[in-house]
Amino acid sequence: MPYNFDQIINREQTGSVKWDRRAEVFGSEDLLPLWVADMDFAVPPCVTKALMERIKHPVYGYTFPPPQFYQAFCEWVVKRHQWTIEPEWLVVTPGVVPALALAVLAFTQPGEGVIIQPPVYGPFFRVVENNRRQLVLNPLKEENGRYTMDFDHLETVVNPQVKMMILCSPHNPVGRVWTREELERLGEFCRRHQILIVSDEIHADLVYPNYHHLPVAALPELAQHTITCFAPSKTFNLPGLTTAVTVIPDPEKRRRFQQVQSALGMHIHNTLGITAFTAAYQQGETWLEALISYLQGNLDFLMAFFAARLPAIKPVPPEGTYLVWLDCRRLPLPPNMLKSFFIHDAKVGLNNGSDFGPGGEGFQRLNLACPRPRLEEALHRIEQAVGKLPGENR
Repeated sequence: MPYNFDQIINREQTGSVKWDRRAEVFGSEDLLPLWVADMDFAVPPCVTKALMERIKHPVYGYTFPPPQFYQAFCEWVVKRHQWTIEPEWLVVTPGVVPALALAVLAFTQPGEGVIIQPPVYGPFFRVVENNRRQLVLNPLKEENGRYTMDFDHLETVVNPQVKMMILCSPHNPVGRVWTREELERLGEFCRRHQILIVSDEIHADLVYPNYHHLPVAALPELAQHTITCFAPSKTFNLPGLTTAVTVIPDPEKRRRFQQVQSALGMHIHNTLGITAFTAAYQQGETWLEALISYLQGNLDFLMAFFAARLPAIKPVPPEGTYLVWLDCRRLPLPPNMLKSFFIHDAKVGLNNGSDFGPGGEGFQRLNLACPRPRLEEALHRIEQAVGKLPGENR
């Protein structure tokens, strides 16, 4: 079945954070927004069909996930990621970020340490600090445009008060898909220091050819020491339906997690989210394969464009996600002027690198999950703006 990812869909006046908050976030509506990590594509037809069928029933009462909800996800994970999980391991949450916060509350105490690896998704900082835990930073190493974990540094920051590590896998914003060897080494470190791994794997299904996502908990020695957070939000463009799952194989950890969830009143489910989740994982694979092919085409176009026409900006080639980390440090601009340059000169709305913590200065994050004509327009705008900068910038 063909899918038209080139279709331009007007998202204005739909309450879209990406489109309808431009004036609030950027101070201007006259820009192309390529920031928030959702897609400008229609959801899979199977999801639309399932939602329309459910909407025909005029009562939207309290809902529980039916057996096929759990079955669909378990079958998806074993097929796509070669990890066999049990339905009883799944805890339904209103999103991955809420699940991260629940894990912090359930398995650490105020003042205890939580490791994160910047530059990284901004809410990682907030779920730690806003819950009065201590941030422990283990910055990624960047060498020749590729990021790796700094295991030597990791050994220097650990202490008995560090109880948890929040892993981003695949990594947002640098696009790494961690290898088995990297995950095994990280797992050995965490087991040796009795550190619980909480793995945000929301981008797990968005991996480019020649790379393979391995859930960290699929490593047998780590299953009981890991909590894994998934959602159809990125894969199928469903973040507004606030339905995710947290995989917790260890029954005692699962009990503690659910206890905190219930205490905070976060155990009520989204009726339409349950419907969309089930349909997507049951029937959405063909659509996903077409999506990944289209994203690969967008990525190829972007990489070629910067190489040929904007060599002063170096994209970090992502192995997964539809996000591209742009190294803008060669532009004749101080890092604190980059945000203003892209907003007011290029008229493109990106995520400022400093929002991702240490190591983000001089970078911007671009979301390429949009119709190619829109991506082309954004890149041409950037090219024209860079061409007006003084000095050797091309």
